[in-house]
Amino acid sequence: MVFVVLFVGAGASLKGQNVHNLGGLSSAGVSARSLSLGGKKAKLEQRRVPAVSATIAAREVVQSSVDIPKLAEELDSASPLEIMDKALSMFGDDIAIAFSGAEDVALIEYAHLTGRPFRVFSLETGRLNPETYRLFDEVEKRYNIRIQYMFPDATEVEELVRTKGLFSFYEDGHQECCRVRKVRPLRRALKGLKAWITGQRKDQSPGTRASVPVVQVDPAFEGLDGGPGSLVKWNPLSNVSGTAVWSFLRTMDVPVNALHSQGYVSIGCEPCTRAVLPGQHEREGRWWWEDAKAKECGLHKGNIDSLTEPQSALGEKVEAADLFTGENVKTFARGDMEALAKGENREKSSIVVLYAPWCSFSQAMNDSYNTFADKLAGSKVVVGKFNADGAEKSFAKENLQLQSYPTVLFFPKNSSQIIKYPSENREVDALLGFVEALQ
Repeated sequence: MVFVVLFVGAGASLKGQNVHNLGGLSSAGVSARSLSLGGKKAKLEQRRVPAVSATIAAREVVQSSVDIPKLAEELDSASPLEIMDKALSMFGDDIAIAFSGAEDVALIEYAHLTGRPFRVFSLETGRLNPETYRLFDEVEKRYNIRIQYMFPDATEVEELVRTKGLFSFYEDGHQECCRVRKVRPLRRALKGLKAWITGQRKDQSPGTRASVPVVQVDPAFEGLDGGPGSLVKWNPLSNVSGTAVWSFLRTMDVPVNALHSQGYVSIGCEPCTRAVLPGQHEREGRWWWEDAKAKECGLHKGNIDSLTEPQSALGEKVEAADLFTGENVKTFARGDMEALAKGENREKSSIVVLYAPWCSFSQAMNDSYNTFADKLAGSKVVVGKFNADGAEKSFAKENLQLQSYPTVLFFPKNSSQIIKYPSENREVDALLGFVEALQ
C-alpha cells in the first residue's frame, strides 16, 4: 500500500455549482472479487500499485465534466466499496480521507481494499482522548501509512485559552473552540484538495444528517481551485447503518477506538464527548449541554444551512404555513408563556414546543407532535405550542431557554420549575416517555 503525502494536482476550471471538472489516475483492472456489507455485494478491481515517484511521474490526467447530483443518484444504491473506488479513481492524488479516530476507520479499510493509493488526514485539536491517539498509531502501523495531522494555530489557541479559559464551551457553546481547533485547520487542509471523504451517515444525527448524499458539491468549504463549488465531498457510508458498519469492522478485524467498548459511540474531543446510555442516540454523547442545532462542530456545517430563515432572491422573508395545528394542541400566547415562566396558572402540567414555522426541524416534528397531543388528549397534561420566532425570539431566549428550534419545555403543575426536553429524538414514544417520567 502506498500513502501519498503531497498535495498534487493541476487546477481545473469549474463549470458550475453542480458540474465539476476533475483529474484522475489512469489504471488497469487486473482481477475482480466480491465483498459484502449489509447485504450488498460489490465488485472490487484488484490493482498493483507502483511506487509514489512512479505514480506521480506516470500520472495521466483525464479531464471530464461530471454532474455531481446525477452521480449521487447513480451511486445511491452502490456499496461503500464501490463508492470509495469511484472517488479514488476520479480524483487520484487530489482527494483525502478525513479520519477522526472513531468508527470511520472503516473508510481507511475500504480505501485499502480498492488497491489504490490513498491519503489520510486528521485534525489534531490537542484535546483528544489518549485512546484516540493510540488508535492513530495502530492505524498507521496496520496500513503502513502516515496520517497527515492538521494542527490549530498556536497563537489563536493561546488567545482563546488566556481570554476565556480551558472550558469556555460549557458556558457559551462549543462553536468558538471548534472554529479555532477544527474548522480553520480543516479549511487549510481542504484548500489543497479537490475532494474529500467523510464518514457521515444518515442515521448519525436525525437533526442534521438525515439527507446526506453519497457525493455532493461541498456547500461550506472551498477546494484547490477556489471559490464556491470547487470541492467535492464524498460520504460512502451515507446509506449504511451503524450496525452494518460495526459488522464490517468486526468481520475485517480492524483496529477500533478502545472507548467504543466503554459506551462511547460518537467520539470527538475529550471534554465534549461522553458515553451514552442504552436507548440514547449516539450524537447525544456529543456536546450534551446543547440542542440539536448545535450538534455539528462546523466541519459539516452545510448540513444545517436550513436553520437559517429562508429568503427570496430579493432578500424578502418567505412566509411558511403554521405548524402543530392539531385539534389537541393548544396555542399559547406571550402572556400565557410569561405566566408559566413565573410558575403561575399551573393547575395542570403543560408541555410546550417553541418553534419557528420556517425551521425545517420544526416542520419535521409536526406530525409526531400532533399525534403525541392526540394521545394525551383528556389527560392531566396540556400539550401546547408557542411561536418563538420574530418579536418573541428575544423573550424566549431570555426566559424560556431557547437556543434553537424546536425546543420542548415541560412545566410541572404546582411548581415554578421549567424542565427542558434533552433529546434529539422527538418521536411520539420518546415524548410520551419524557412526560410519564415527570408525572
